[in-house]
Amino acid sequence: MPRTIIHSDHAPKAIGPYSQAVRVGDTIYFSGQTPLDPATGALVEGDIGVQARRVFENLTAVATAAGIGFDKVVRVGIYLTDLGNFAAVNAVMAEYFQQPYPARSTIEVKGLPRGAQVEVDMIAVAD
Repeated sequence: MPRTIIHSDHAPKAIGPYSQAVRVGDTIYFSGQTPLDPATGALVEGDIGVQARRVFENLTAVATAAGIGFDKVVRVGIYLTDLGNFAAVNAVMAEYFQQPYPARSTIEVKGLPRGAQVEVDMIAVAD
């Protein structure tokens, strides 16, 4: 199957050899987004809530470029440097998703690029 690369100028540019998202058939694979400001490329300042909102705004921009909304997301992966931030990130995620919610995993990691506290990737199915 052919791959279609998805890119949004309203999300941070990739900081490595990867695409913001790739569509294969009806499935869209989103690369992890960290709380980088797309205008400056700098990590946003603020608490985990501020960082999580920036991450979901970045993902929103890529989803918009793919022509879908979060209602098409079937899986979310959340990576936190401190699981103590789990409830705060949950609260922010609830601002972006409605029932039925996608499947999700939340994993504590030792570190993330550029000192971010949170990274999120997704898989969506467009019909």
